[in-house]
Amino acid sequence: MTGVEGIAAIGGADAAPLAMRLGEATATVAQPAGGAGFGEVLMNGLRGVDQKLATADKLVQQFTVDDSVPVHQVTMALEQARLSVELAMQVRSRIVEGYREIMNMPL
Repeated sequence: MTGVEGIAAIGGADAAPLAMRLGEATATVAQPAGGAGFGEVLMNGLRGVDQKLATADKLVQQFTVDDSVPVHQVTMALEQARLSVELAMQVRSRIVEGYREIMNMPL
């Protein structure tokens, strides 16, 4: 199981919408008219990060075995992977911050 599959298993598509978990059984979560939902966009982003990490790992392994892969290509892949992980962590922090703000709102 990759990191993305683990995250999907925790908050999978079959999970009840937040409104239903809060007891509002009649409320539904609306999907945008012409695009993907927030969860789908988030999962696509995480898949992209996972793909960049896998590519960087593969290039490092190839570089250690033989010299057919140039060092600058390995360096660029590692930097892209690092920046992708940093961006994902920033997005995660903002989502958690937003969730905490919503939970602290008075009813």
